[in-house]
Amino acid sequence: MNEGGTARRDKGGRNVKKFAMLLAAGAMALTAGFMTGGANAADKKITVVTWNIPYYKDGFQKWVDAFKKIHPDFDVERIDMKGTELPAWYQTQVVAGTPPDILDLQGGIWLEYASQGGLTDLTPYLKRDKEYTDRIYPEVLNNWVYEGKNYGAPMYISKTLLFLNRKMMKEAGIEKDPTSFDEMMADAEKMTGPGKSGFMTLNFDWLYWPLFKMNGIDFVTPDLKKAAFNTPKTVALVKRLADLTKKGVIDKISWTGRWVEPNGAFAAGTVGMLHAHAPAYLWFKSKADWVNSDTVGAINLPGDWSTPNSHAFVMSAGSKHPEEAWDFMKIATSGDGAVTFGEQTNNLMGDKIADQELMKYFEKNIPAVVPALKTQLEHFDKLTGNWPFAKDAEIKDAFYPELQAALLGQKSAEDALNAAEQKVNRILQSQ
Repeated sequence: MNEGGTARRDKGGRNVKKFAMLLAAGAMALTAGFMTGGANAADKKITVVTWNIPYYKDGFQKWVDAFKKIHPDFDVERIDMKGTELPAWYQTQVVAGTPPDILDLQGGIWLEYASQGGLTDLTPYLKRDKEYTDRIYPEVLNNWVYEGKNYGAPMYISKTLLFLNRKMMKEAGIEKDPTSFDEMMADAEKMTGPGKSGFMTLNFDWLYWPLFKMNGIDFVTPDLKKAAFNTPKTVALVKRLADLTKKGVIDKISWTGRWVEPNGAFAAGTVGMLHAHAPAYLWFKSKADWVNSDTVGAINLPGDWSTPNSHAFVMSAGSKHPEEAWDFMKIATSGDGAVTFGEQTNNLMGDKIADQELMKYFEKNIPAVVPALKTQLEHFDKLTGNWPFAKDAEIKDAFYPELQAALLGQKSAEDALNAAEQKVNRILQSQ
């Protein structure tokens, strides 16, 4: 839940579509690169790519030290990369037949890789190493499953919640937290005024979808083969959201900004409610002296729906040392390794036993963040926006611009949803 860790989420998936185009252009080379491995013994070294956490040095070294206790003849090379640079770099490594053994990935970026045969199916390892698997939240582990195969060892977990500006609520005469979508929007209207808006949401990586799910709207059919969102109920909701946006009740930055802009607005004290994932808390707290446990509340969204935006370690199919890579992944994502990472990055982890220790740590050292963190361990049965689409990035690019145009009043809800439905169905049929 650190500033560096959260800022990177707004950039992670932008190059996935480019990666997909490169996959299509170089399929034969990719296949050869993915499957390079066991035949030619490499030096005894594994390479680990982390996602924009250059400051995480002491903790990473603890992972390495623990790894070398069981593999003293192996070295570990670390490469830290920004989310904007990782996909293109990874592509070149795969084509060259030198993919890194382990990558830290987030959101839906991994689905493109898994669908192209670029990642190792971890299911056999998870079935074999029950002591490790039993420590991991099953719902979190399932978030990394594609076509019945698991590809991720969960690292830190985050999902959306609702931050409440208690000062603005008090000024508006609001005495209780909203328990429904209608109450939430009614409260937002009460807090809206000159230079102030009542509600804001993050929009990247499907983070806004709980607003639709809590209104009984599904994005796709259960078999993931056909769009299900173009209904009269959705048209009515989009019209309502567009009207509230036009009135300023919903700040239009909800639909145009990504990370810095909406969180900055909340830090400025001009937004009544912010729908974002938990790492937003320490980001806007670092920008605003007024933020504390009394002035900002953190609750589950009415209906308890949320979208996960977590990280996991995945293994390249071209890893020349899969057993050693798996050992490193276990060390980093469970037990002391998970506790170390959680403490140094202010996150909860996929390991439920490690999280018990981490909660004690946060209660003692950063008590203000505890309410937000507690929501992260609740209602795992109400996750949405995490569909295992092989072409996740392409579907986002097809759907969101149409929705955005409707929400900003540039297009009618009917026209936007009709266009989005056609585009999404074409992609789903081509998967």
